[in-house]
Amino acid sequence: MKMTFLELRRDPAKLVEALERNEEVTLSRRGREVARVIPSGCPATSAKVKNHPAFGMWADRQDTSDPAAFVRNLRKGRFDDL
Repeated sequence: MKMTFLELRRDPAKLVEALERNEEVTLSRRGREVARVIPSGCPATSAKVKNHPAFGMWADRQDTSDPAAFVRNLRKGRFDDL
């Protein structure tokens, strides 16, 4: 599908609908092709947070056992120790 930037500004839903149909969209400005938008090819899935490698990386730290005290310590002024 071909689309101009003016059409994109006026009706962005048209672009999304074309991408949902797995169509490649070519954007042009003043008659020249400027960009090509391609669909991702894979449907959006909600990944499980527990499967992320960063999940639980601070589980063994003792200083974060009380989150309120940890944040309070982070936010205290640098001159409090003087």
